Amino acid sequence: MVLGRVEGTVVATRKADRLEGLKLLLIGVVDSAGKATGGSFVAVDAAGAGVGEIVLCAQGSSSRLTPMTENRPVDAVIIGIVDAVESGGKLTYRKGN
Repeated sequence: MVLGRVEGTVVATRKADRLEGLKLLLIGVVDSAGKATGGSFVAVDAAGAGVGEIVLCAQGSSSRLTPMTENRPVDAVIIGIVDAVESGGKLTYRKGN
């Protein structure tokens, strides 16, 4: 799984039929403190995420295991919206701070 920040939306009016109705978001990879580390990818939103939120993403074959993405041609899916991250016994990220 990967931590990322929702950077924006992706609109594709022409796409594979199996992608119809799926919300696509641009995700920037972040560290445990919510700071950008470089790189980005597109993910299907299965959690109702919004721009600026830190999210938890599954990639690869695991991304096709949610009810929304099952048997669809996706390589990344947002599976959660992060409230807090603790690393080494220290709170490194809290939503809203």
